[in-house]
Amino acid sequence: MKFNTKTIHGGQHDVDPAYGSVMPPIYQTSTYAQSTPGGHKGFEYSRSGNPTRAALERAFASIENGKHGLAFASGLAAIDAVIKLLKPGDEVISTNDLYGGTYRLFTKVFEQFGVKFHFIGMENADNVEKYVNDNTRLIWVETPTNPMMNIIDIKACAAVAQKHDLLLAVDNTFATPYLQQPLDLGADIVMHSATKYLGGHSDVVMGALVVNDDDLAEKLYFIQNASGAVCGPQDSFLVLRGLKTLHVRMQRHCENGKAIAEYLLDHPKIEKVYWPGFESHPNHAIARDQMRDFGGMISFVTKGNNYDEAVRIVENLKIFTLAESLGGVESLAGHPASMTHASIPKEEREKTGVVDALIRLSVGIEDVKDLIEDLEQAIG
Repeated sequence: MKFNTKTIHGGQHDVDPAYGSVMPPIYQTSTYAQSTPGGHKGFEYSRSGNPTRAALERAFASIENGKHGLAFASGLAAIDAVIKLLKPGDEVISTNDLYGGTYRLFTKVFEQFGVKFHFIGMENADNVEKYVNDNTRLIWVETPTNPMMNIIDIKACAAVAQKHDLLLAVDNTFATPYLQQPLDLGADIVMHSATKYLGGHSDVVMGALVVNDDDLAEKLYFIQNASGAVCGPQDSFLVLRGLKTLHVRMQRHCENGKAIAEYLLDHPKIEKVYWPGFESHPNHAIARDQMRDFGGMISFVTKGNNYDEAVRIVENLKIFTLAESLGGVESLAGHPASMTHASIPKEEREKTGVVDALIRLSVGIEDVKDLIEDLEQAIG
């Protein structure tokens, strides 16, 4: 089954066996009748499993070419479950340019329980192996990274992980499985903030994990059930609905992203544009190899690197909405230093290029001419 068909049918039964519903029904229930103690039809309590959530989890697995999908209450809940595979004294090698909420979870929550994190540049995968030691258990990758759009070679990181018997987890939120499928490139775990492109309509908060290994899936399911950070059936239904248009939405995100990146690159008031589709991008060749296209996420800095100028621009946008998050049908603009990455100390942010004048765009699926005109009037 090809990807565009999987988004609609992957992992799904043809119709609901009860009444023939084409879409999986919303099973808005907390518990299930049992014929005898322990005798049920596959579900007993909705924290442990719900038919609507199960349909979504099968769909997640299908579009990532995985065997097991797990749905969580948020992307951070999904990341939390992965780190709970570790124990005090274990170490994690993570990219140094990553979502601020991930950084906060790693440093403010799990470091106090004795897990150590190394935040390093992974643009050259050779750098990863330098930090491997006897305590290393996990390599955490974002690619493209948030918000600098760095590209990390998943195959090369997988080679390091396999050599040292480590887990490799890839946050695939920016790319989505439409653009890259990390399990096929050697990753052990794929994570998504399904709030973003997978849901696609800015109306739900959810996280996802996909794995192939049965034992790993069993461990993650135990954590999911024991910790209880699961999503509800209504949210599961909404993301299932969103998945069915992922392929057509992503095609337009990519088309619009390319046009806007090229517009910004030629703008006399823009100093730098970060987008992996440019041949000048340091790891463009890797992006071209492991991605099918280059996505709709773009970051840029105006000339003079002026904070007030960046704020003026985002406040003057009319079609782009100034808001956190990304991946919806509507275009969003954000100021990472004060919004999505405010939890990262300023000196750490700026080491990776997240300066106070950086603006991040999530390019939606509106008419691209309207989007360019909006940027033109805001930039001035």
